[in-house]
Amino acid sequence: MPNKRKIAVLLVNLGSPDSPNPGDVYRYLTEFLNDPRVIDVSWIGRKILVNGIIVPFRHRKSAAIYQQLWTENGSPLIYWGNEVKQALQKKLDLHPNVESKVFLGMRYQNPSLESALLSVKKWNPDKIIVLPLFPHYASASTGSVIDKCMRIMRDLWVFPEITFISQFWDHPGFLDAFAERARAFPLDDYDHILFSYHGLPERQVDKVYDDRMCANHTCEHEINDENKFCYKATCYATTRAIAERLGIAEEKYTVGFQSRLGKGWIEPFSDELIRDFGKKGMKRILVFSPAFVADCLETTIEIGVEYQEIFHEHGGEKVQLVPSLNAEPKWIDALEDIVSSRF
Repeated sequence: MPNKRKIAVLLVNLGSPDSPNPGDVYRYLTEFLNDPRVIDVSWIGRKILVNGIIVPFRHRKSAAIYQQLWTENGSPLIYWGNEVKQALQKKLDLHPNVESKVFLGMRYQNPSLESALLSVKKWNPDKIIVLPLFPHYASASTGSVIDKCMRIMRDLWVFPEITFISQFWDHPGFLDAFAERARAFPLDDYDHILFSYHGLPERQVDKVYDDRMCANHTCEHEINDENKFCYKATCYATTRAIAERLGIAEEKYTVGFQSRLGKGWIEPFSDELIRDFGKKGMKRILVFSPAFVADCLETTIEIGVEYQEIFHEHGGEKVQLVPSLNAEPKWIDALEDIVSSRF
């Protein structure tokens, strides 16, 4: 009887400081922000901006925020990454015709992509499936993971078959899992619903197109052959798909973008929308953040704490965050399908 085909599944997320201490946050921010796919300016401009201004002046403030985020299990992103890894392994073990093994790596800091790919190499699989845990393709996230994996693997003498999964925002299981998370909340109790996605500089979404103009491609209204890899277009499409599953009327929700680092980022900005909702007399807001599959600083702190403060300051009462998918069973089922369809 022939041996089973060996399939390595490498899950990759953004990463986290090793601890919330300023030194570890300094190292994390330095690696993260020096990525040319994250800050896409000239080499010298990026070094001056990141190493001379942003990191030295922001790492202590960021460390204080990570202190709020940290739990008894450490970084939520790392904790949930390991939980997902173990849960997915149990599901894949049930496939009779392949021998699969799930690995976890982070684009920045630990467990590093280098260490994860070294473990993959030692296992000697017939095929590697790399799944960046970002539902929507962006050069600064998925593109960076793929680029880094290829740079690490180019020194290998033997290459097995390799598959990269660029995005999965339109997978029915992913959409169903987020809709299921929202069903824990009575939607009619909220004045409005905000779908908040991580922001990007406008120039980065413009680069998707030959004419370098995202604004020319109806990204807020439809997915087509030209904009199918446009981050902005897929975020709007994700919103429409989840809203349809939950029966949310179009006038009941708004799409926004959070976590901007400067001017020229995709609008509207989520924090400004939250402020305006309060000024309009709204009292209760429900917020989805479907760009994140695990609880992290951008969801737990930015939305759950900072947006609550903004809303309350302008007359609102409650900003309710729909929790991330973490290791929910429907999400693990979706991951199993996404991965096993590439076996």
